[in-house]
Amino acid sequence: MRIGDVAQRAGVSTRALRYYEEQGLLGSERTSTGQRTYTESAIERVQLIQQFFTAGLPSRTILQLLPCVESGHASPEVFEVLEEERRRITAAMADLAAARDALDRMIDITRNPTPEHCPSLR
Repeated sequence: MRIGDVAQRAGVSTRALRYYEEQGLLGSERTSTGQRTYTESAIERVQLIQQFFTAGLPSRTILQLLPCVESGHASPEVFEVLEEERRRITAAMADLAAARDALDRMIDITRNPTPEHCPSLR
C-alpha cells in the first residue's frame, strides 16, 4: 500500500507518516524506485500511535510502549513510564490553571481599575 493510501485511511498526513518512520514508530518497505510501501497492518498501527499522541505521550515514550503492545506484555518499568507521563501532564495542567487564574486577575484589574493597580487613578 502506498503512503497516500495509508495516510488517507488512517486519517493522518503523509508528513506524519514520514515523521513516524524517522522516530522508529512505523516501518515501510521501499520499491526499486524508492517509494514507500506499507502493509495493511500499518493503518491500525498509525491509529494506535495517534491514540498515544492524543494521550499526550511523546514519540520517545511511544517507542518504548509499542513492543509491549506487540507482545501483549508490559513490564513494571513500562507502567512507571506511563505514571511519570501522567505526573508530567498533571503538573502541566496545574501550571496552565495557575496561568489562567493570573490572567483572570489581570482581566478583572483591566475591567475594574483601582488606584492600587492604576497610577493614573491616584
